[in-house]
Amino acid sequence: MAYPFRDIEQKWQKIWHDKESYKVLNVQTNKPKSYILEMFPYPSGKLHMGHVRNYSIGDTIARFKRAQGYEVLHPMGWDAFGLPAENAAAQNNTSPAAWTVQNIAAMKKEFQLLGFGFDWGRELASCMPNYYGLEQKIFLDFYHKDLAYRTESWVNWDPVDHCVLANEQVINGRGWRSNALVEKRKLKQWSLKITDYCDELLNDLTTLTGWPEKVVKMQENWIGRSEGAFVQFDIAGMSQKLDVFTTRPETLFGASFCAIAPTHPLAERCAQNNSNLSHFIDECQRTLTTEEALSTVEKKGFDTGLKIHHPFIPGAFLPLYVANFVLMDYGTGAIFACPAHDERDHEFACKYNLPIIQVVAPESHEEAIDIKVKAYIGLGKMINSGFLNGLSVLQARSQVIKKLEEQAQGKKQVTYRLRDWSVSRQRYWGCPIPMIHCDHCGVVPVPESDLPVLLPKDVSFDRTGNPLDHHPTWKHVTCPACHNPAIRETDTLDTFFESSWYFLRFCDVQSKTPINKEAVNKWMKVDWYIGGIEHAVLHLLYSRFFTKALRDCGYISLSEPFKNLMTQGMVCHETYKDEAGQWLYPEEVMRLPNGQYVTVVSEKPVVVGRCEKMSKSKKNLVDPQAIIDTYGADAARLFTLSDTPPDRDFDWSEEGIEGSWRYLNRLWRLMEDVVEAKGRSGKAEDSLTLAKKTHQLIQKITRSYEKNGFNKAIAFARELTRVLEDSVGDDAISYQQLSDSSKILIQILAPLIPHSASELWEKLGGVGLVIDAPWPHVDPNLAAMEEVTIAVQVNGKMRGSFVIASDSDDASLLEAAIVLSAVQKDMNGRPIRRHIIIPNRIVNIVV
Repeated sequence: MAYPFRDIEQKWQKIWHDKESYKVLNVQTNKPKSYILEMFPYPSGKLHMGHVRNYSIGDTIARFKRAQGYEVLHPMGWDAFGLPAENAAAQNNTSPAAWTVQNIAAMKKEFQLLGFGFDWGRELASCMPNYYGLEQKIFLDFYHKDLAYRTESWVNWDPVDHCVLANEQVINGRGWRSNALVEKRKLKQWSLKITDYCDELLNDLTTLTGWPEKVVKMQENWIGRSEGAFVQFDIAGMSQKLDVFTTRPETLFGASFCAIAPTHPLAERCAQNNSNLSHFIDECQRTLTTEEALSTVEKKGFDTGLKIHHPFIPGAFLPLYVANFVLMDYGTGAIFACPAHDERDHEFACKYNLPIIQVVAPESHEEAIDIKVKAYIGLGKMINSGFLNGLSVLQARSQVIKKLEEQAQGKKQVTYRLRDWSVSRQRYWGCPIPMIHCDHCGVVPVPESDLPVLLPKDVSFDRTGNPLDHHPTWKHVTCPACHNPAIRETDTLDTFFESSWYFLRFCDVQSKTPINKEAVNKWMKVDWYIGGIEHAVLHLLYSRFFTKALRDCGYISLSEPFKNLMTQGMVCHETYKDEAGQWLYPEEVMRLPNGQYVTVVSEKPVVVGRCEKMSKSKKNLVDPQAIIDTYGADAARLFTLSDTPPDRDFDWSEEGIEGSWRYLNRLWRLMEDVVEAKGRSGKAEDSLTLAKKTHQLIQKITRSYEKNGFNKAIAFARELTRVLEDSVGDDAISYQQLSDSSKILIQILAPLIPHSASELWEKLGGVGLVIDAPWPHVDPNLAAMEEVTIAVQVNGKMRGSFVIASDSDDASLLEAAIVLSAVQKDMNGRPIRRHIIIPNRIVNIVV
């Protein structure tokens, strides 16, 4: 009989729901806590296989921790504001609210079909007033703490989404959602002072020992701490100074020009009476806007005609250009350029025939290059540099800063790449910013008693731009200070504002205040936070900033939100194209017995491409609902975790899901056979052998779970399954031991396949629910491995032996071999070139 997954999954989902099995109360217990959280999803309306894998990882960790005796918080909510809902509403003639609520209901049903153990009593949606109204209170507290401010500034403008983007939302010069080329515009914007926390955000990275090194490095690079000098250049004929930050002040004698960003105030001033310069600046605004993107484009400049005094060479002047490769977002938006020792400056100087003056000479002839052809960016001795000649680069750097300070033209300075976070968005479906603009009083906060500021429901999407701006009545209010007519702020908050504190709200979603400090003290930090690597800078950096800012506003006591971070790998699938080069869905393709791929309809040849991340554009998608309908939720969960570690990419295949389905059927038949063996007495010695193997595998499986090595845990569970399959037909094995080992197998599989495990636990006569059963205890006497004697050779000659547990790993074998005195004597301090290990027999060290 095939495993009846449909009946079983429905049965246990109803039992868990009726018993409120995953509900967590905010009461003190003696249990240690474990807070498991996957990044909450955007309610697009349909799950994809990436969701299945991501939330299967988190659910498995949560269930394992629960079995280990932890009190587990595993909540779920919805990151529900955002432009896609607004666009969908316009296309489908509905409201964003109705579209979002409908999508949440559909996705929640799919999540429940997968059997995830969420505490649905803590469900929240960021688009609901009971969430964003409290968020408005947080914004006001930031404003009163001088962490939120409004100013006119150059911003990244997405011409497709018609909204502002933060620097972190511009990827290779394009909008992170629309993929449109981003422009620069000058607008009044609300921003948060994330730069107040540059040092703390950077320094606290050293405490994030549970985070992937790659993510820590990405945040470090984005914060971008640079040490250098602040230099004030005199401008000929003007009282205004040109302020420059440089990390290479020692190259000042090699300067041949200065350059400013197209959005620099001096550039704007020069453009007022120069239409050609104005046109050039407009052209720059329509090109790439990030440091990385600009490094690859052709360097262009416009000579302003202004001359800059060289601080160390009397009578020497440097031309001032407006250049497309200088960003207002870095340093002061102005540079001095030393083409001989900077690749970017070198390219520009060659294009505009500017001097290239070498001031650093390589210390070795091997490093010597033609400075007219290529910039030299290494270290060396100073030349052509007046009082710096003969000094090393580092010595010269110190001396030039000292000289600048003596001349009152500069000083040592630290700067950061990170800029304040622009949170204003020109759209409807977002949290209204609780501020009012009064002609008499200026900017006035909405009184807390008037919160929440609700979004109007009667909006129209028949015009481009922000519907809140077009609304006939919503923005017209009375100033709370002077009671004269005023205008409500029509910008809404960046959706990353919502996702920067939801993990704190989950600690108590019923609290009348935004955050329950007592509940936060109980549950935070998040012990395991799971999500994609694409959030390494945006969401994670903002969440860290929010945690520190909320601490300073008195909401919480902690400084970092996430103890351990897992960036799960992507779900990939083969790609397919027809003869015309059009992408095909997997269900449109079939494989013939000869291995050839053809289209299902016409059996025409199909070109099979490489495995790539599942995407709508390449149609290499698999519908989770179809997999659940065909194989069941447990098979889907099992397969997504069985082939690779969770932080690696995972290749989906029909063969793989079929293999997981077959395993569940094997497990089902095995447990039926075990039940039928009831009453068998067996022999003590043979039963003891099964007990030993079982406890040895419990130990291995537990270690695998603790390291989130679910693929290894599954492999060991399959090994125990094979042992039990061999044992169930052996009359020498007692029923009692078969039953004990089978229950242990079901317990260790329960975090992965909770429906099947629950049914089989009941079939075996397990006490209570398997999801409430404690993790199997390892008997150290039974788990003790058999010992073997390992021979040790050095360069092929026998030098000794040692005794160790059988099947020990290579590292343990090599470590035990090296410490033998005879081996140490023969090695005589010589380094190991390589080692050869024959498991359970020999270690040969080659020196």
